[in-house]
Amino acid sequence: MRGCIGASALIVALPFFAMAAEDAVVIAPPPEGSVSVAEGLAAWGRIYEVASHPRCANCHVGASERPMWSGPSYGQTRVHGMNVMAGDSRIGAETIPCRTCHVTNETGGNAMPHGAPQVAAAWRLAPVEADWFGKSSDEICAQLRDPARNDGRTFLEIADHLGHDVILHWAWSPGGGREPAPYSLQEHTNDVLAWGVAGMPCPSD
Repeated sequence: MRGCIGASALIVALPFFAMAAEDAVVIAPPPEGSVSVAEGLAAWGRIYEVASHPRCANCHVGASERPMWSGPSYGQTRVHGMNVMAGDSRIGAETIPCRTCHVTNETGGNAMPHGAPQVAAAWRLAPVEADWFGKSSDEICAQLRDPARNDGRTFLEIADHLGHDVILHWAWSPGGGREPAPYSLQEHTNDVLAWGVAGMPCPSD
């Protein structure tokens, strides 16, 4: 599931805040020792805003095979309609594939209100280990910095994952009148890098 490249290849000679192109993410961490714990916690607070937002959290349902519908446009939080079950495959291979409705679309998006989101990849639930729907800031923070629960990723590899997963990119351009995830993909990546350089602090430390 990781598909990550080595950490040494992630450090590029570009400004920390730079953006190479639309939907392209620059992985350029600030220098070691340049981010205080307080600044790292502030970065984590923004990361949590993104991770807990419906555009991100609704598919991070752990062992459940049922994605969620939540957020202002849905009213009461409930499981995905139409008895959708992603199964152990996380792509619906056991029943009806997610991509039956979430068709692969190389141009991405779906402007139709309440239309099934589309990206240039097979739609799927997040891995079982990435279980954080409804969890607190401390719970998600402890999970993301724990190699046993984050697929062995360093903070640089977490940032790289953000850079290449087009389903994650959809959260900032969801179309159909949906509220996008806060900040921007590059700002979110920058916060992950700052949080990592600060030592990946959590609020309860």
